[in-house]
Amino acid sequence: MRLGGRLAAAIEILEDIDRRHRPAADALKDWGLSHRFAGAGDRAAIGNIVYDALRRKRSAAWLMDDDGHRALAVGALALESGLDGAQINDALEDDRFAPPPLGDSELAALAERKTENAPDIVRADCADWCQPLVEEAFGADWVAETAALAARPPLDLRVNTLASSRGKVLAELKGTGAEVSSIAPQGIRIPPIEGSGRHPNVQAEAAFQKGWFEVQDEGSQIVGELAGAAPGMQVLDYCAGAGGKTLALSAAMENRGQIFAHDAEKQRLAPIFDRLRRAGARNVQTVAGAEGLAPLEGQMDLVLVDAPCTGSGTWRRRPDAKWRLTARQLEVRLNEQSAILAEAARYVAPGGRLVYITCSIFPQENQRQVEAFASGHPDFGFADHQALWETRFPGGAARIGPAGIVLTPARTGTDGFFFASLQRAG
Repeated sequence: MRLGGRLAAAIEILEDIDRRHRPAADALKDWGLSHRFAGAGDRAAIGNIVYDALRRKRSAAWLMDDDGHRALAVGALALESGLDGAQINDALEDDRFAPPPLGDSELAALAERKTENAPDIVRADCADWCQPLVEEAFGADWVAETAALAARPPLDLRVNTLASSRGKVLAELKGTGAEVSSIAPQGIRIPPIEGSGRHPNVQAEAAFQKGWFEVQDEGSQIVGELAGAAPGMQVLDYCAGAGGKTLALSAAMENRGQIFAHDAEKQRLAPIFDRLRRAGARNVQTVAGAEGLAPLEGQMDLVLVDAPCTGSGTWRRRPDAKWRLTARQLEVRLNEQSAILAEAARYVAPGGRLVYITCSIFPQENQRQVEAFASGHPDFGFADHQALWETRFPGGAARIGPAGIVLTPARTGTDGFFFASLQRAG
């Protein structure tokens, strides 16, 4: 397929996402199944246009002076490729699968409007109702910080030290662009996609099948490292889900001690069993539902709460979620987090630690949440987060305060994450 056909397909998929209120990944998959003539390269290029249009929805619409699906696709293409209106029209010419060429008003908008002159909220590429939240989070840096969440993300891997080493994995992935991560000690990064390219299918690699690495954002690796799991500990991963952080904890503990991987809903734990086997993680016991946790009350050296949240820190990877999110959904998450923290605290032993993690950038889910918990639980006190960071990752650009540590694409090159550690009085 030529650029014109790819652009037409992206417009069709964007229309489907809005019309059927469905995730972008599902719409792209269905389009591929119904258009089997499109090769893997075509599907990747179409997906890039769709995701770019969703990441940069406001700036693409502003650039085109139009928020229709065609305008979003064309605007995103112009923003990411640097093509001007005439160049786009040249690419559409003599392509029977292409959409109609750009008209006079579209050409004029592309020629006259520059995103650097756009309002702050447009350059930030976020919804109006989110502006007070991100301003509170980042102060004068809110536009740059939020705009960084609209960029293409890298592909990050975590080396499983139970089975391999970073040097061995890098050797296996030679030719993929893989390089050592800047912060995470077992991280490997494949840079963001350029142009119409695609990331390699690393899960098809023999090294992945042998359990040598997992796909995991570097930010997730960093907060897992900060949790401080060590060999011989008794650890409860309270919201384990599919087990990404459970696997990292197991490797940090060198398969010694015990991890209880718990989730309130049994089906969310389903993927963990194959992942544990592949990784060679032998010190993990799964627990579904609250009833199985009763014997653990007051016994855990470390309780990790990877809390359900808005996912605002993952907008680079799930940009459609950015526009579906509502203030009401945030309120629901806040209530869930408060209840989970209070429940999880029961399992922390005297002198043990409660670690709270989100993949959100909103202070309401982060600092405010743990400050409210601490005020109602005087037997818990905050760790020295500055000292903790400097011990694990000397230097670096994380935002660190008394109530926790914030990672962002703009400062640490990771997804947005929040980390807080509280210790129970002995």
